[in-house]
Amino acid sequence: MAPVPATPNTPDDDPETYVGLDVRTAERQARERGWTTVRALPPDAVITMEYLSGRLNFTVENGTVIRSWKG
Repeated sequence: MAPVPATPNTPDDDPETYVGLDVRTAERQARERGWTTVRALPPDAVITMEYLSGRLNFTVENGTVIRSWKG
């Protein structure tokens, strides 16, 4: 039987704390807080909805995070 893949842990971090930050600051802070994947997206981007543990998503408009969510 194949081994069960290790999935990254989701940091104990509130995504709402990133809203209002400029995207570079938000990405830096997210990585410092343990997020393994940080994804910045434009408003209304078409994305797949699979949940990825350890990923933090940002919606960015004019260089500022306007929404943030896990997965």
